[in-house]
Amino acid sequence: MEKDSAVRFLEACSECMDGARKRAGIGTLGEKTLHAVLKQYFEPRKENQEVPVGPYVADICNEQGILEIQTRGFDRLREKLAFFLELGPVTVVYPVPARKWLIWIEEDGTDCPRRKSPKSASACEILPELYKLKPLLSAPNLRLCIVMLELEEYRLKNGWGNEGKRGSTRFDRMPVNLLEELWITSLEEYRRFLPESLQETFTVRDFASAARMSAKAASAAVNVLYAVGALERTGKLRNAFLYRRADSAGPRSSV
Repeated sequence: MEKDSAVRFLEACSECMDGARKRAGIGTLGEKTLHAVLKQYFEPRKENQEVPVGPYVADICNEQGILEIQTRGFDRLREKLAFFLELGPVTVVYPVPARKWLIWIEEDGTDCPRRKSPKSASACEILPELYKLKPLLSAPNLRLCIVMLELEEYRLKNGWGNEGKRGSTRFDRMPVNLLEELWITSLEEYRRFLPESLQETFTVRDFASAARMSAKAASAAVNVLYAVGALERTGKLRNAFLYRRADSAGPRSSV
């Protein structure tokens, strides 16, 4: 019987944060800790990690297909993903810090006591990133896995104001606990990204408020949901489009 996901995740954390990684120090290896843990969680067999596939290297390649872990910069994934999708099933994994603890690192390298961040993120956070992959979202071989995590974020006090915290650098992220996995395996399931508090019809501004996003991020998010057919336009409110949940999902020819 397959181990419980939470247990497997903690084992992956232990594997990646003990031994050589722990001795080398947080963030000092070429691969960031969060990426390494997720890779170990989804595929503990080392021979299936970092596998050459054509001109690219896949994070994981096994009997289920190819899996790519992307923490940011989906624009850099576009050409690689297009190539992989021609070969078979591809899963894109995106981690979301649903619960975050901040640990500040002083100039002398010492850590401050951790404190809970007032900010939390939802699965909707992936939508602005998906805007960069919009032509590929209707590919039948594509799956998404949004991993909701509790994690510790280490930041350097190398910014300005407020004891060097403004404009500071994120040093590394250490996963603490797996909270949930959200899988998107069809265009119909994109509706799961719609905040429950939205009215029957809404604007991008309404979506931004409900999803707690900036106006720019919400515009990209709504554009993605419209492109995959999760939303339809019903008219305009002054200069803003009005949207509502679509009865059925399907890719639109142009947006």
